[in-house]
Amino acid sequence: MGHIVIDSNRCKGCYFCITYCPKQILVISKKHNIQGYFPAELADDKKEQCTACKICALMCPDTAIEVFK
Repeated sequence: MGHIVIDSNRCKGCYFCITYCPKQILVISKKHNIQGYFPAELADDKKEQCTACKICALMCPDTAIEVFK
């Protein structure tokens, strides 16, 4: 399985990653970042479901997501 790392301070909350994730494992954070946005984050209970498909990273206009296999 893969995993992703989201740079929460770079995320501006467009939520394209959440919308297009085929596994629906990304959620909106309850904490805001330095810029005042609520960034996307990987749901704690669904971390093992990530397949590293890279769709989230491709959809992110802020290049805030890194994908690892």
